[in-house]
Amino acid sequence: MVKQKIVINLSINDARRRTKALKIAAGMDGIISTSIDGDNIVVEGDGIDSVALTTVLRKKLGCANLISVTSDDDKKEEKKEEKKEEKSDSEAKSVQPVVLPHYYAVAPPYPYQYCYYEVSKYPDSCSIM
Repeated sequence: MVKQKIVINLSINDARRRTKALKIAAGMDGIISTSIDGDNIVVEGDGIDSVALTTVLRKKLGCANLISVTSDDDKKEEKKEEKKEEKSDSEAKSVQPVVLPHYYAVAPPYPYQYCYYEVSKYPDSCSIM
């Protein structure tokens, strides 16, 4: 699984609510560590459902807002992308772009629909008979 770090903002006023928040967070599946930083609770673990954790905290403690969810894979991918961008920038300087001719595909026009109305010879007559 992917190691994640989740930050949730809580309205924590006293030590009792802090311990209750930590117990709830530690009871979820896949959690490795929990800590409190001011009004935020920081949870680290593998394959954590951040929405479910936030919902449980919101039900038990009141106000809980999901601040951020980060994973270790995101950091690794960012480093790889930066290296690829540096290589592509240096390659782009030496290679000239190829200009392709433009081709336009035009759809055929839709056929015009004609409507006609039948006018009776006798405008005051009954149409049933």
